[in-house]
Amino acid sequence: MTAPGSPAGDEITEALADPAALRRSVAAGAVGVFVHWFDWAAYAYLASTIASVFFPAENSTAGLLAVFGVFAVSFGIRPVGALVFGPLGDRIGRKRTLSLVIFLMSGATLVIGLLPGYSTIGIAAPLLLVFLRLLQGFAAGGEFGSAASFLAEHAPRRRRGFGVSWLEVGSLLGFLAGSFVFLLLSVGLSGEQLTSWGWRIPFLIAAPLGVVGFVIRTKIEDTPEYRALEATDNVPRSPVRELFRHNKKQLLQAAGLMTMMHVPFYAVLTYLVTYETDYLGHSAGSAALLSTVISLTGLVLVPAFGRLSDRVGRRPVLIGAGIALFVLATPAYLLMRTGLAGTWVAALALGVILAAILGTYAVWSAEIFPTRTRQSGLSIAYNVTAALFAGTVPYVMTVLISATGSTLVPGPYLMVAAVIGLVAAFSLRETAGTPLLRAGDLPAAPVPAGTP
Repeated sequence: MTAPGSPAGDEITEALADPAALRRSVAAGAVGVFVHWFDWAAYAYLASTIASVFFPAENSTAGLLAVFGVFAVSFGIRPVGALVFGPLGDRIGRKRTLSLVIFLMSGATLVIGLLPGYSTIGIAAPLLLVFLRLLQGFAAGGEFGSAASFLAEHAPRRRRGFGVSWLEVGSLLGFLAGSFVFLLLSVGLSGEQLTSWGWRIPFLIAAPLGVVGFVIRTKIEDTPEYRALEATDNVPRSPVRELFRHNKKQLLQAAGLMTMMHVPFYAVLTYLVTYETDYLGHSAGSAALLSTVISLTGLVLVPAFGRLSDRVGRRPVLIGAGIALFVLATPAYLLMRTGLAGTWVAALALGVILAAILGTYAVWSAEIFPTRTRQSGLSIAYNVTAALFAGTVPYVMTVLISATGSTLVPGPYLMVAAVIGLVAAFSLRETAGTPLLRAGDLPAAPVPAGTP
């Protein structure tokens, strides 16, 4: 048997990971996160309408809080999904879990789009909504780890950063598409039409997208690395136990990198709209336009930073972004106080930093885990940090600003996230261009008889 990491082993892996396979893997990996973020954006933007449909009309504030509560709970259940789908992918393959999670996500999304409201079925409406959002969150807990492992293991090792970066391009595209559909609905429908039936459209659109993604994912081959484990009968029986026994350090390092991604992602792409309207006095239209421009900029820069990390390494790109985030976070929020122009300059600067992080963190996280526990490690690290630091960003920011009376709070909060990420990044060695199959992944080649 060819040893992993040997020149011959690298040659086999590169041959399996051909350019056509890379294109197919990008489509298969990105379509799931696109559907997830499309649904996420639609739910977030339609929160007020959904509250009026699924909760009693007597107290609109209570209904809106309940909708956001359901939103938060869907984040909280993601670690449970990670504990199920992460190990499952290490045992049965990346392809099968990719197909399963998109089937569950799109199926739940379709049922939400068809679900009767409170006026029709009473208390069953919010209860079913909660169940379906929990099912979506559970499935989403398996999406990132499956897709990141799949993309990393299919990409040629000298283009791995570029290949994996398309995972975040899918996220940004889904977010933008959800926002655009909401804009069309808001402009084209009256409030009564939106409440009556228009809110269902994004969820019904997401369902056929999920079907397309399911078909794509069922027709692709599993990754060369996982097939190597299968061929040698070396698929792990208990990947979580193996992960916590042998890869705890890598798990903490990946969690650090992901924390540095989650906090600015939600601060810049979601909370910033609220921050501008509530604390800076900008119009909702201006805030939404700026968010859209940042996302469009990310679509161009994220794969560019992924490719740059293939050329110069993960360390300089991600460490440079972390240092820039630490140094510029608070000055950026000071600049926002100067007016609309200052807000645009500051927000775009934070957007560029975020793009550098998005283009690099996923591939570096994938490369630090061995193949036997890669999907478990990625899934658990991503979803635990998402539950702690992603969905909580708007709530924590609001509470801290209220408690301190300072609108500069987001700056230090981003600085803390940068420090956590930098500690992890400085503890990691460079992994760009290294093989993903390692000595511990496959059994050693038998030593010929008589060898001293």
